[in-house]
Amino acid sequence: MTATTPENGLRPRFRRLARGTVVSAIALALCGLGAGSAAADSDSATDESPAAELVLTAGVRGTVTPGSATTASLTVINDDTAALSAGRVTVELNRTPLPDETAVASWLDESEAAGGFTALGSDATAPVDPESSVTSSLFIPADTLTGLAPGVYPIRATLTGAATDAQEDADAVTSTSVLVVSAAAKPPVAVLVPITATPADGALLTAEELNVLTADDGRLTAVLEGVSGTSAVLAIDPAIPAAINALGSTASESTQEWLRQLEALPNERFALQFGDADATTQAQAGLPALLQPTTLAPFVNPAGFTNPAPETPDPTPTPTDAPQPTPEPTDGPVLPDDSELITVDGATPGLLWPRSDVSAADLATFATYVGDDAVTTVLSSSALSGATGARGAVGAQSVLVVDEPASDALSKAANEPDAAIRQRWLAEASAHLALSAQAHPSVPRLIGLDRDETRTAEALSEAISAVDSLGFGLSGVLAAPAAPVTLSAEPDSTRGTALQRMLDSEVVLGEFASILDDRQLLLSPKRIQIMRATAVGLGEKGFDEAMAAVNTATTDTLNAVDIPPASTIQLLSANADLPFSVRNDLPWPVNIRLSVHPSDPRLDVQSITPWTIQPDSTTRVKVPVSARVGSGEVSLRLELSSPTGVEISQPETVRVSVRAEWETIGLALLGSLIVLLIGLGIIRTVRRRRREAAETADGERNKHPDADADAESVALEESNE
Repeated sequence: MTATTPENGLRPRFRRLARGTVVSAIALALCGLGAGSAAADSDSATDESPAAELVLTAGVRGTVTPGSATTASLTVINDDTAALSAGRVTVELNRTPLPDETAVASWLDESEAAGGFTALGSDATAPVDPESSVTSSLFIPADTLTGLAPGVYPIRATLTGAATDAQEDADAVTSTSVLVVSAAAKPPVAVLVPITATPADGALLTAEELNVLTADDGRLTAVLEGVSGTSAVLAIDPAIPAAINALGSTASESTQEWLRQLEALPNERFALQFGDADATTQAQAGLPALLQPTTLAPFVNPAGFTNPAPETPDPTPTPTDAPQPTPEPTDGPVLPDDSELITVDGATPGLLWPRSDVSAADLATFATYVGDDAVTTVLSSSALSGATGARGAVGAQSVLVVDEPASDALSKAANEPDAAIRQRWLAEASAHLALSAQAHPSVPRLIGLDRDETRTAEALSEAISAVDSLGFGLSGVLAAPAAPVTLSAEPDSTRGTALQRMLDSEVVLGEFASILDDRQLLLSPKRIQIMRATAVGLGEKGFDEAMAAVNTATTDTLNAVDIPPASTIQLLSANADLPFSVRNDLPWPVNIRLSVHPSDPRLDVQSITPWTIQPDSTTRVKVPVSARVGSGEVSLRLELSSPTGVEISQPETVRVSVRAEWETIGLALLGSLIVLLIGLGIIRTVRRRRREAAETADGERNKHPDADADAESVALEESNE
């Protein structure tokens, strides 16, 4: 047995995936416990996690050819922070085959199987560093497997003696798996691979999101690499090409190249509903037609499209002299319509892949949705009785039957980045397919991977290649004879009821959107968000969260435009423009009408004032008012409505303190003050001039005293005469 280099960084979630059971050495001798993931159970009856975990697979993805030698792969995982010592591993095989799916589940989940186990071999394991793993192999010679007929056999491995320094006694670790002895002839198998991508805002993927998804290490890139070279049938969400097509030439090179590669793949394909919306939910909601986006025009970037080049005139002269019409110039670029945006090139029409809890009435409704009754519905085998292969018929309705146990195991393998754990799931998928092939050797099988957007290219490619038949795809499944099947699932109408409530709120939003120049700026993203809330890949918790997100977004939108509370306004003049604030949290300008209703006739107010509020702003709307005779407190009732009269927000009341007579009093006081100031100024000026004149006269007399005496003498003489 040869050990490989330790692998660091294995995820702790292996405890939930690798089905093994840890028991004490004494208990292991009494019964082989284990269920696919290694769980701890020390002989001290504590709940402490084991020091080691073990993963076992044998053959190629769990399969071996009759009469040939094979190898068992054993991975010892140490999730502890202390080193794990060397130990010894023993591999055992039960030669009693598992007869059916129930027996496989019982063995893998409960470690219960009929018959006894014989040892295939054992060897020592190498020490394992902290938080690392070591993979080793154990050769199983051909004579050890002699006499095994084609079928599925229980196999297990037990690790003993491996412990950390902190452990007093080493726990025994058991890992269970299956060994599939393959038959000479195998039925063809097709694999459905959904290609979906969910945007952060619930509407359409942005250019930035597409750049990340289609980069060299992007998740959409990983999907293309994973399906390349296989016969996988692609189930494509048309919202992905729509997001790329809406960008036109402004899409990044990696994004455009991804779409070109997708279209160039030879794989057969069909389109899911936009946003992977669930047709079952829509049928149970009583919708007359499948939901579609209202329009994708708001998402189209005009900068990515140019006017078509003018046609080159024909140099050949026309035989007539009649004037030729001149082409009318176009205003702006020619933009694609919705059908051009969402088209999935090469898609097979008439297929639906909804949730499988359908009723006969739902299947009949699907036929009306498609329009020509040529609909084929993909359903899980767990929802049907009597299914023998990939093709069935429920009455007159055509269905494709997905093998549920094999699909579940293969989906886990395709989602698993760790190679050792992935092999464990591949072995289980091979077991389920082998058992179904025993019952119906020549009937085609169909596997459908779950909706997962985090797969790696390596895991997806290996999972598909492990089971699919090259050259066999959708057309081969559709051409197979249809076996009669009956519905066995119990429909759950709660999602349909929830969808109807979301659509009812859409009606309210439609009225609210009348404040926009283009209502679709609001309604188109909302419709897509509602459709994505019903996506097939969402579990019950995911659906509840998506529905809550839709309701929260609706409430936030309806509350995005309103009148903030205001304090009392003082009105001191007879005529003025009162400013009232209006808040707009939407990313678009809105057109509103502000209605003002006074509680008292002493205030005359303009009843309706139209205004445009800019995006993400609070604007003051000025309303002309006139105060009549009297003063006091007046209440104004403010209401917002759209140009079509739709009420936008809750009314708000503002108090206005009217003091209109203060304007006259103020003017009188001001006039009196002005007159007083002018009078005082005149008096001061006269007094100053008189004082200046007197001072001038006194100064002159002081300068010429003799002249004054002579003047007096002359005056006396004249009087004597």
